Formats: sequence, structure tokens, C-alpha cells
Amino acid sequence: MINQFHTSPVGVKGVKIHAINEAARKELLIRLEDRGLSTLLSFKDMNGALLVALRDEIAPQLAPDADTLQIADRLVSTLGISDIELDCEILAAMFSCPRQLEFPSYQEFKSAVSIRENIVRAAKKTQLAFDTRSIERPTDCWQHSEDSGFTILPGFPIIDALTKATQPGVSGKRYAFSCYRATEYVILLGISQELALVNPDLLNRLQARWEKKAIMSGAFHEAFLIEQGTIDNPVPGQYYVPGDRVWFRNPDPVSSDISGYEGSWVIYLGRGLFSNFWKADAPYTLKYKCLEVFHWRNGVAHDATGRDYMDEAVVEARVDHTSADPVELKSTMDRMMRFRDPSGVYADGGCIDASREYPRLVHPETSDIRLEV
Repeated sequence: MINQFHTSPVGVKGVKIHAINEAARKELLIRLEDRGLSTLLSFKDMNGALLVALRDEIAPQLAPDADTLQIADRLVSTLGISDIELDCEILAAMFSCPRQLEFPSYQEFKSAVSIRENIVRAAKKTQLAFDTRSIERPTDCWQHSEDSGFTILPGFPIIDALTKATQPGVSGKRYAFSCYRATEYVILLGISQELALVNPDLLNRLQARWEKKAIMSGAFHEAFLIEQGTIDNPVPGQYYVPGDRVWFRNPDPVSSDISGYEGSWVIYLGRGLFSNFWKADAPYTLKYKCLEVFHWRNGVAHDATGRDYMDEAVVEARVDHTSADPVELKSTMDRMMRFRDPSGVYADGGCIDASREYPRLVHPETSDIRLEV
């Protein structure tokens, strides 16, 4: 696939860890050596901080123009090993970052990696019933009101409640979600699992809040997530770190008016794959997701009352047809791999978002998650 985003190499800024002592440096180096990464990285002391990034001569091999979609396979080839762990891919992608990622401590950096692992594992187990109008959760641990949204029954652990709501392997049932709300639950689960280990007081406050009122949509974004990149200063279009929340925008003004088809919210799983909350065993590739979103325009149908809905069978057939036609495939991908237009604009943009979202800090001394209980 031709890279649509860069005409010159993208520099690597990597990860800057502040207030790192000798014990933490040693622990980090041991972890990197165990993963085979240490010889691929540069290390620079910066007034008590440590900057870690892919070496200049290595970056074009592992993450050319900040493309991390194949970084796992490239690591396997470069290191001459049979496979890598999830945290190895996360670390390598973070060290490839074209915008410097900063952490106030080594502990926060470790937790950031762990939370991403939690999110990816939870996303892989999540399987839901797509329904933008129905609302449903396990009744033994959730209750609903118009004012408070879905809240947890007092005393039922939030980690268990989130797991039951999203993982049919635990609950035995698929519950109705939108893709946007599903990403919130998966991210909140990943954060909560780390809080149980490093900040139980914040977990308790999170529990108390969700027993009173859910935090959703824009408020969830503000409370729990950092957004990197803007329309004017986008993240490179093929730069993803496992655990990122990603949006693919529907650039068609007609089909995007159908509820649930304004775009597609997913979690990046690593190895070039994105979560599929409706078919967990069939995660999306970037190509398939781009083609699916493009062909939503061809799936618009009307029921007996005249209401628009999406005929998924038509969309799937059109995706298969485009995939088998090299000329049509190139034309469609060239269009969809462009960055999206601004909100409210439907012009020449594609479906690729300019930003990525990932969780805030979690340790007691440095957390920037603010909850009103």
C-alpha cells in the first residue's frame, strides 16, 4: 500500500521518562534486554530524565515513516526469533513515536504499558450485540436510569461488572452496545485492573462514582483519556500503538446520518489488527476497515416505514468485490487512506483520524484522572 502521508522521513522522538533513578534504569534495561530490544535503542540522559528511542539507523527498518502496523513482524525478522510478546510490540511502537511521549516516573511508564496490555486482552475477548437503540447489561450487577445511565449495583466490583457486560465467555450472553460505548468499557476495565495493583484508593473512588452515575461520551474522554494529534497537526496515518482507541470516520454524508454509522470506534490490537466487537474471532485489518466504511454508502436501505438502515450483507459483498478488483481496490484505498475532513465537512477527506487516544496517568503521586464522586 502506498503511504499517503509523508514525502520525507518522519523523525523518531521516542519516550522520555522523568525522575528515573538507578534502580529503575536497571529494571528497564533488564526488561529491554529480555525482549531483545536494548540493542535497537538509543538512550540519552536529560537532566534526571531518560530519553529512549529507536536508533536512527533502525527506525527506517522497523517503523518506516512511523508506520507501526507491521512492527511486530519486522521485530521478529530483525531479532531472528519465532515470535514476540505483546508488551514487546507496545514498547517498540512507543519508542518509535514521532511525538515525544513523556512520563513523570518510571512507575507511570510501566503502568502505561500494562494498561495497554489489559485493554488489548479485554478487547480480544469482547463480543457484543450491535444495537444503537437498545440498552442492555447484566441485571445482577447493573441498573439503568435516564439520569444516571448504567450504574453498578452497590458492592458489586467494577472489574467484574465490566467483564460480565462485555465478555460472553464470562457472562454467557452478548449484550447490546454501540461501538463507542464498548470502547469506554474496555478502556475502563484496563485502567481498573491496573488501579487494583497500583492505586486501590482511586479504584475505590471509581467504584463509588459508577454506583451513582456513569461517566460517558465527552466526559469520559476528558476524565480518562489523552488525545494525541489534531486536524492541523495529525499523528502519522499509520502510526498505532496496541491499546490505542481509534476512530474511522464515515466520509459519506448520507450513510453517516444512520445512527451507529457516523464512523467506527475500535481498539488497535497490534499486528495490524483492530478490534471487531461484533465478531471477536475476525478482527479488522486496516484495508478491510477502510473498505467497509467506504461501502456503507452502498448499504443504505429502507424498511417498510421508510426508515433508513444499513444492509450489512450488501456492504460485505461490496467489500469482497472491491478486494478482488485491483483497480477498484487502489482507487478506493487511495481515497479512504486520506485524513478525514473536519467535523461537519464532507469533501475530499478519507476515513483516517488525525489523533489517537490512550489512558491518563494512574499512580497516586502523579495521576491526572479526576473523579467527582
